[in-house]
Amino acid sequence: MKIGFDAKRAIQNNTGLGNYSRYVIEILSKYYPDNSYILFAPKQKENSRLNTILSRTNISFVFPDGIAKIFSPLWRILGIKKDIRKQNLAIYHGLSNELPVGIKKTGVKSVVTIHDLIFLRYPEYYKPIDRFIYKLKFKAACQQADKIIAVSECTKRDIVSFFHIPEEKITVVYQGCHPDFSIKVSEEKKSEIISKYSLPLRFILFVGSIEARKNLLLTVKALKGISEDIHLVAIGKSTPYQSVVEQYAEKSGIKSRLHILNNVPFEDLPALYQSAAIFVYPSFFEGFGIPVIEALSSEIPVIAATGSCLEEAGGPGSIYVDPNDTAELSERIMEIVNNQELTNNMIESGKEYVQRFSEDAISAEIMNIFNNLKE
Repeated sequence: MKIGFDAKRAIQNNTGLGNYSRYVIEILSKYYPDNSYILFAPKQKENSRLNTILSRTNISFVFPDGIAKIFSPLWRILGIKKDIRKQNLAIYHGLSNELPVGIKKTGVKSVVTIHDLIFLRYPEYYKPIDRFIYKLKFKAACQQADKIIAVSECTKRDIVSFFHIPEEKITVVYQGCHPDFSIKVSEEKKSEIISKYSLPLRFILFVGSIEARKNLLLTVKALKGISEDIHLVAIGKSTPYQSVVEQYAEKSGIKSRLHILNNVPFEDLPALYQSAAIFVYPSFFEGFGIPVIEALSSEIPVIAATGSCLEEAGGPGSIYVDPNDTAELSERIMEIVNNQELTNNMIESGKEYVQRFSEDAISAEIMNIFNNLKE
């Protein structure tokens, strides 16, 4: 089979949609090497995260040429159809919520992955123009696609509810994380990373954009109710919300216990996860929650928030709290810290649960969708 992918995010983004795009391309080309995988992208860009993809002989790229190069954003939406026809694809997969306008006219079967509809559930977190564009693109993609992949049952319910798409058109395929998180990091490497970022020996970890929806402030507030020797390390892209968090920490006298790290390279993340005592992810709403999978793979206990899909990501062995309840979060942190048996049970349960997000399982589910469309 010749399978095409919208690879814009795979090339240009180093988090979120970029990670998902690279992950899908990598696992399919690894477990189904007899297929050809054609990556369509509006422009080339140097990115070390593409090294695995670039090393695969069954992967090739298509970029706009001629005048289309000048109007590359439009090419991805409209002009790409000519290149899709030329490649004689069996399937075209929009990996990041979008499909080219009028893709049905190419005669190629299409799949789109929808990650979340948070912009409709929590419009206050988005600019009106962004909400308008996202709704237009996401809804059109769902209507045009022959099959929709939702990254969680929560996202599937939202697609049905907001866009009135029939349930049978949607298949839930969970996301996995990079295999590096499952590889044991040496004590020497962990010490090196702790020293590099001047971190304490005991800390809670948060990984995700430092934005209001991710609700880091709840964990900062919870610091006041836990042992003073336990710090909080937050890793993620900075937004204006970061200053809100930092100002609260300063006014509350806990600034020295908060360590916010921006622009942390990927290769340092496994050691940081595996050095943490607990992973806390109190987000108000997520499409899935890959950091939770990374934490389970790193064999640390997870506390996440109720109210979206995080129970799907964390499984029955993790703990879930109300994202507005500071006291509950403090209590749960101390419960884990003071109970080694509970900690061990959570780690073992997480190791077992996270197997459902393995590369071979996820690649098989996606390939099954492609094969069913081809028939």
